[in-house]
Amino acid sequence: MPKTPVPEPVAERLPRTFALRDVAIAPENMRFGEAPDDEIPELAETIFAAGVLQPLTVRPGRGKTEKPGMALDGRRRWLALQLLLESGRITDAYPVPAFVETDPARQAAAIVLTNKHVPVHPADVIVAIGKMLKAKLTFAVIAGALGFAELEVRRLAALADLHPKALEALRAGRLNLRQARLLARLPDRKEQGEIAEAALNGMGFQEWRITDRLDAGQVTTRDRRFRLVGPDRYAAAGGRIDSDLFGERPDVVLDPEILQSAWIARAEALSRDLGAPVRVSVACPEIDDAELEPFGTSYGMGLDSDGLAAWEELQNAEHEAGVALADADWASDDADPLLAAALAARLAADLASEPAREVSFVQVFCDTVTGLGLRAYGPPAPVVEDDDGGETAEDEGVPFGSGGAFPSRREIPAVTATPVAVAPGPELDGVGHALHEVRTDTATRALIRALADDPGAALTAVVARLFSVVVLCQGRGRGGGALSLDAEAYSRRGVTPIEALDGDVRRRLADRRAAWEASELSPIAWVAALPHGEKMALLAEVVALSLDLREERTTQVRRAARAEAVEIAAICQADVTLHWTPDEAFLGAHPKAKLLDMLEAMGEGETRAGAAKKDELVSLVAERAAERSWAPAYLSWAAEPPDEAEDEETLDAGDPAPDAAEAEVDPAPDDGASAIAA
Repeated sequence: MPKTPVPEPVAERLPRTFALRDVAIAPENMRFGEAPDDEIPELAETIFAAGVLQPLTVRPGRGKTEKPGMALDGRRRWLALQLLLESGRITDAYPVPAFVETDPARQAAAIVLTNKHVPVHPADVIVAIGKMLKAKLTFAVIAGALGFAELEVRRLAALADLHPKALEALRAGRLNLRQARLLARLPDRKEQGEIAEAALNGMGFQEWRITDRLDAGQVTTRDRRFRLVGPDRYAAAGGRIDSDLFGERPDVVLDPEILQSAWIARAEALSRDLGAPVRVSVACPEIDDAELEPFGTSYGMGLDSDGLAAWEELQNAEHEAGVALADADWASDDADPLLAAALAARLAADLASEPAREVSFVQVFCDTVTGLGLRAYGPPAPVVEDDDGGETAEDEGVPFGSGGAFPSRREIPAVTATPVAVAPGPELDGVGHALHEVRTDTATRALIRALADDPGAALTAVVARLFSVVVLCQGRGRGGGALSLDAEAYSRRGVTPIEALDGDVRRRLADRRAAWEASELSPIAWVAALPHGEKMALLAEVVALSLDLREERTTQVRRAARAEAVEIAAICQADVTLHWTPDEAFLGAHPKAKLLDMLEAMGEGETRAGAAKKDELVSLVAERAAERSWAPAYLSWAAEPPDEAEDEETLDAGDPAPDAAEAEVDPAPDDGASAIAA
């Protein structure tokens, strides 16, 4: 039977009295070499009157260069005695009571004893722990001696190898502990020294330089795929995770290929019963096929009242499926029915948002918001000819709805019989082309004068025309209508509407189209029958949807359109935050520096933001913006007051005139395009 090991005896703490000449400060004392503080003279007077009441803690001297008693604790008392010695009030034989520590663990504890007058700086604790480790003390021994948790000792020990410049910056207050911990993650000590020296010189802490290096090529547990896979499923597949010692950064996924395979396998299983061919990929690929168009971008256009009601019902079902998932653990097997139901509800709502057409396949991907999304694709609806047998909008080269964000002509089946007013036929007997042109020209000019004298009739004609070309997609070619006004519904290829912004306008127009179809009237007759308030609302909607202020390149700034946009925004008191705040889709297009600027603009500059990865920072900015109803001012087209002083300096300096400067900076002509594409 094995014997129980007998613990080694602990060295005694020996009391002893030294002559003052035989005592010195140990170099490992954390205050070694510091100048005396202002309260030393007061302490000296106390010692002279009552003696040294609190014994020093010393260790035996080593070698011939050290005194017999090297003080680990009691530097201020020793300094006070030296002050008395220098003033001649005591001699170097003055008795100094002390405890001699021979146990290394207790020596370590004595090094970091707290002094109420001069608190120990964290940098000194870090240096002391580094010395203890070099003395072969274990983490457990150091933790027991200092009264720290072992994890805390390990964390401080990780900082002991910092570049000396970093410890100097920490001691000088140029770095805080969080920044020091971030710096310790860099394996290159030379780079540590460069960053710390920049901080010491007052140039700030280059946190981005470290986080970019640490984030490069890393996949963390905050990756959107991990929400669907979960730690258990990932570990079961052989995946490994590396946890941050300081608990400040997310755990790192060491096997991203395993995470990828696990996500694809689960997404395939969840989408198996969608009732259509399914393609699964983490990123949603660009489908650049003219024979395929996505579903879910028509916003109910082309649906009758029954179709709109069915679409609304399926949208409600999609919302309820999303609510059911809100509190669920997506990684658990129990969430499988909820996830499959949410995918099916999303697909059903997208298919119902436009007239029925064939589904070629469903693309399931990992979106940036929920981690699981889909998009259905199918052949476009048949091309429909214009009422008069002329060319379609596509044939005319009009890029109407080409971005997929608003339905094109071929996405909306034309009404089988569009009601029109009865018009007298032209008198052609004995009339040649030249005479016919003169007659119609004069008649046009006559109607121009009559319409100019009747604002109400002009309003009806304009609203009906815009309704026909923007919503009904009719009469776009020459001869398709009495007015030559033209307009296009705003779109951007491959980008769906923003639900709270232009999506709401498109929904309203879909309802108006359904009302027009039910009326069996021509567009002009239907608009003329509308109450004035409804007529004005319809005008606002069709005019608004014809706005186009997008600029594809920074070298193609449309100054004329921007100027009109500022004036329009001032008239209607535009404020985007009334309806929307920056979401993850918008914020994801910005670099990290711009996202940090947004936090600063909100007054929400957070210490953890700089260390966050791009996806984490996007979520943080979206959350803060929603809490504060904040959005960048440029999204509301707020005018900027001119800097008159700067303008005067510019002109005095002989700079070119504003018009010439614009022509020089903007090589792409504006072509007279205004904010309203009409």
